[in-house]
Amino acid sequence: QVRLVESGGGSAQAGGSLRLSCQASGFTNNFWSMGWFRQAPGKEREKIAGINNAGSTVYADSVKGRFTVSQDRAKNTAYLQMDRLKPEDTATYFCVASRIFTDLIRGRPDSWGKGIRVTISS
Repeated sequence: QVRLVESGGGSAQAGGSLRLSCQASGFTNNFWSMGWFRQAPGKEREKIAGINNAGSTVYADSVKGRFTVSQDRAKNTAYLQMDRLKPEDTATYFCVASRIFTDLIRGRPDSWGKGIRVTISS
């Protein structure tokens, strides 16, 4: 069973930066894709970034150019570097993993972390 544990959330001011980490365990092969979703209060969950085993990445338009997803395959860890943060980035951020990258892109990853809160003040 895949387990995903997020860390690095917290508070920052608009214009600042935060870096989220996601430690995964339970992968049975090296082909898993990982990514990040977020959910703001009163809003639907939103896919924001994904990365596959080859390093190809996808981003939501809302974060493109400001957020960077990366991974360390040897450590089964994914990262989300968030720069030029905005108050509208305030949300709970979820790490996700998927055996098939297109499932992640389509919003149907196989596994979810419990989420971590990010709050951006103006």
